[in-house]
Amino acid sequence: MTHKSGFVNIVGNPNVGKSTLMNVLVGEKVSIITAKSQTTRHRIMGIVNTDEMQIVYSDTPGVLQPNYKLQASMLNFSESALGDADVLVYVTDVVEKIDKNDFFLAKVQKVESPVLLIINKIDLSNQKELEKQVEEWHELLPAAEIIPLSATNKFNIDYLKKRIEEQIPESPPYFEKDQLTDRPARFFVTEIIREKILLYYQKEIPYSVEVVVESFEEAADIIRMRALIIVERESQKGIIIGDQGKALKKVGSMARKDIEKFFDKKVFLEMFVKVEKDWRNRDKFLKSFGYQLD
Repeated sequence: MTHKSGFVNIVGNPNVGKSTLMNVLVGEKVSIITAKSQTTRHRIMGIVNTDEMQIVYSDTPGVLQPNYKLQASMLNFSESALGDADVLVYVTDVVEKIDKNDFFLAKVQKVESPVLLIINKIDLSNQKELEKQVEEWHELLPAAEIIPLSATNKFNIDYLKKRIEEQIPESPPYFEKDQLTDRPARFFVTEIIREKILLYYQKEIPYSVEVVVESFEEAADIIRMRALIIVERESQKGIIIGDQGKALKKVGSMARKDIEKFFDKKVFLEMFVKVEKDWRNRDKFLKSFGYQLD
């Protein structure tokens, strides 16, 4: 019996539902989700295994015109996903403008691998508007197969999975068959904490934050971990900590609950805040945080 393996890379603009779609396709919460743009900063893989097949899904940051080096790195992740896809899944939705970030769309038009164009959130539209969008997208990407769906409601997901599976090439598996992702456990701790920061704080604060797990000690009945929240200015540090440390305690409590669910084990979480001025533009910090630089 032949075995099929391939890379299915999910790209698109911010807030179109890429991470929601990724988690639905993988069947696990691999990518964090909030209503804020720039929630996904890295290229994150989720691996689906059967006896005959291995599909390696990649979630990527939302495409944007970079204003600082961190955003340039995020764009690098998205552009690299165009070059190594066996199947490219380009996600849009019923509300975004079709010409948004057309510089990236021009690169998608040159992709030689099969392209599945997903029009997400169709529950927010009507048949007439949807048909109009399908026609417009067909003109822009005539070689792509257009699949309207709702990732949140899991409408038409089975058809998307079927079309992906049909286009995966014959190949031995790229990863071990029991592997869910290419990322280590510490990465998901940082992402869970960052998700809670995105949800809890407003305005610029979440975008100025990076999270590092400094220690991770696993015993039979508990995991003890220490996390460092890095910000760019002293004023941001004060906001993260809050009056008498209440804000930091609240975020820590929210994160700990999700981390315990993720590991299915009791967690002791310590969190501290440190200022590293202008870290989003400093190569040393970006490299140490795992970002992809030119």
